[in-house]
Amino acid sequence: MTVGSEETRLVVLRGNSASGKSSVAAGLREKFGRGLALVAQDNLRRVVLREHDVPGAANIGLIDTVARYALDAGFHVVVEGILYADRYGDMLGRLRADHRGGTHHYYLDVPFDETLARHATKPIADEVNETHLRDWYRPLDLLPDGVETVIGADSALAATIDRIMNDTGLCRQARQRGIPGGGSARKTARQSAQ
Repeated sequence: MTVGSEETRLVVLRGNSASGKSSVAAGLREKFGRGLALVAQDNLRRVVLREHDVPGAANIGLIDTVARYALDAGFHVVVEGILYADRYGDMLGRLRADHRGGTHHYYLDVPFDETLARHATKPIADEVNETHLRDWYRPLDLLPDGVETVIGADSALAATIDRIMNDTGLCRQARQRGIPGGGSARKTARQSAQ
């Protein structure tokens, strides 16, 4: 069953906790504007369903359904989350195979010590401790078949956003729609004030 169109773009952002997935997704949305749907694993799993991340959990199908619906409605879609390869890989593979437009997978590879430091700045830092993070951490948990572009911790947020905007063609589409700064994640003072 095909999904989306030749014009729609599907971006999958994976990585460990505090690797920057949500920040990159928000930056892509800010750069592109309307017409780009964010399908966040944490929101669907923890907020909508309030379930644990276990094999075969309901959120896997819900992520798939929401992404497909948005693509069929003409939205570009960013699916982001830890999305462990052994639990979510089959769903992501089917989604990739069924999508008629461009599909781009990125894995944000951040060492454990860096995720720990980043996590300390989050609002949930008191609820989730180092033991939790160690239990969740999977180094280079890549999908099979080499479909993911690995982006290291040395890539700054703005550079990562710019790279994905350019790789996927979203930058070009944003410029065609007249969105200021469609080519760069850095804003001028005038653009920030708008």
